[in-house]
Amino acid sequence: MPFTVRTMTVADRHDVSELIYISINHWYQTHGCPPIFTGGPSSCNVFFDVYETLDPGCGIVVEHDETGTLMASCFYHPREHHVSLGIMTAHPNHFGSGAGKALLQHIIDYSETQNKPLRLTQSAINVDSFSLYNKAGFVPRHAYQDMFLEIPNDGLRQQPEGLRFVRAATSADITQMSELEYQIARITRDKDYQFLIDNQDGLWSISVYVCPESHQILGFLGSCAHPATNLVGPGVAINDHVAIALLAHQLNQHAGRTPVFLLPVESEKLVRAAYDWGARNCEMHFCQVYGDYYPFEGVNIPTFMPETG
Repeated sequence: MPFTVRTMTVADRHDVSELIYISINHWYQTHGCPPIFTGGPSSCNVFFDVYETLDPGCGIVVEHDETGTLMASCFYHPREHHVSLGIMTAHPNHFGSGAGKALLQHIIDYSETQNKPLRLTQSAINVDSFSLYNKAGFVPRHAYQDMFLEIPNDGLRQQPEGLRFVRAATSADITQMSELEYQIARITRDKDYQFLIDNQDGLWSISVYVCPESHQILGFLGSCAHPATNLVGPGVAINDHVAIALLAHQLNQHAGRTPVFLLPVESEKLVRAAYDWGARNCEMHFCQVYGDYYPFEGVNIPTFMPETG
């Protein structure tokens, strides 16, 4: 099938949003799950808008040469020490056409020219996408359990002890946040922290856990309140105790909603705390890495926007 890989443009915004909406809902519904997105394709405009704001020109599409229709799309995010692979979709009519493989190879080639590892957070139940990444050279390095929790209108009833050390992040915190994430995950992304702190869309929240003795930041965690992506993350913490307090603080920003969050399967105390609050599992995800990988030295809580892996 003749197609062309090209850079996404503003004129593609509606078509990309519709592609994301249709392709992801189709996959889940044909595998016995409810749709991920509701409210129509325009609800997925948030992906184009956020990624284009953070990384202009870092969206790519596969366009059918004869019809001009978009067969597949993807976003990527170059950062100081890595490249993140964002949401990648192919239209159901073009599954198996090679469009997804072409997109992936385009971004792999880019990351290799930058001499940086390529990272993503990928569904563990979508064997087709797992195979696509795995065959291309990605290695699953970390497992997460996706959990969701209905937050009461007045917030969580449980109040972890460390909650009193958590506050909203400010621009003055960015240097410490960057240093901490590099220590734990070997990545930094100052522009993402600033984006969440600025919160110009009124959708974002990010908080920090500050040690009362040293005044050092021991963890941070963000979240998004958009109807199409009500997710907690990204964030890191030096241990489960800090992560529990941060998670509670962020969940309280979503009173009356049901946010989703990804917790490392080996963070036993963190996972147990979420269960105690009433959280339930809904899926599993992997951190997949193409290139150099360093094991996490703390708790890593990923999300799908801004994508981290």
